[in-house]
Amino acid sequence: MGYPQDALADEEELLLHHHPHWKMLILPAVTFILATAVAGFGIGVASARLDGTSSTVVIIVIAALWAVVVGWRCVAPLISWKCTHFIVTDRRVLIRQGVITHSGIDIPMGRISNVQFRHGLLDRMLGTGTLIIASASDDPLEFDDIPRVQRVHSLLYQQVFDSQTYDSRGFDSRRVETGEYRRSDPDEFDGDEEPIPDTGRPGWRAGRRR
Repeated sequence: MGYPQDALADEEELLLHHHPHWKMLILPAVTFILATAVAGFGIGVASARLDGTSSTVVIIVIAALWAVVVGWRCVAPLISWKCTHFIVTDRRVLIRQGVITHSGIDIPMGRISNVQFRHGLLDRMLGTGTLIIASASDDPLEFDDIPRVQRVHSLLYQQVFDSQTYDSRGFDSRRVETGEYRRSDPDEFDGDEEPIPDTGRPGWRAGRRR
């Protein structure tokens, strides 16, 4: 079982898994092309105008500089992009990022009070934007470069609505039509007795706040 399935709890359903939008890789790609072109030109000039040891030394220096620039400005952003995950399940929103130091945020659906998105003209053309998630007790968190941000916003809105319906009624409204009720209290109750919603959800205090 691969990531992110191995990060989910039992019976937790994966609804969406994204890396940041590919626009984050535009600058590293342009940097790689320019650095390679400049390095190739420099090696060509050194080979044509220098001889022997001088030519070899210059070529090695140019190659070393090319490797440093590509590793710093191209490979590192690519690895960071690959190791950043935005995940939505039927229970929570998960953000995982980092290569050496791995960090994460878990936002239970029941804690989310508001979901917004923001994107300018260029972001609309590229199909990306900023997702803003707020809870009743914490400042909003902003997540940039979310692919298809409007679709993610709609999905989260529906999941938050379903979670709030489940908490307020004591059963999962999505399973009403099938007759499979899921009580919020494991003990059975009779008649018109209202179930007590479970409020013991974990909090979250990480991320970029507005």
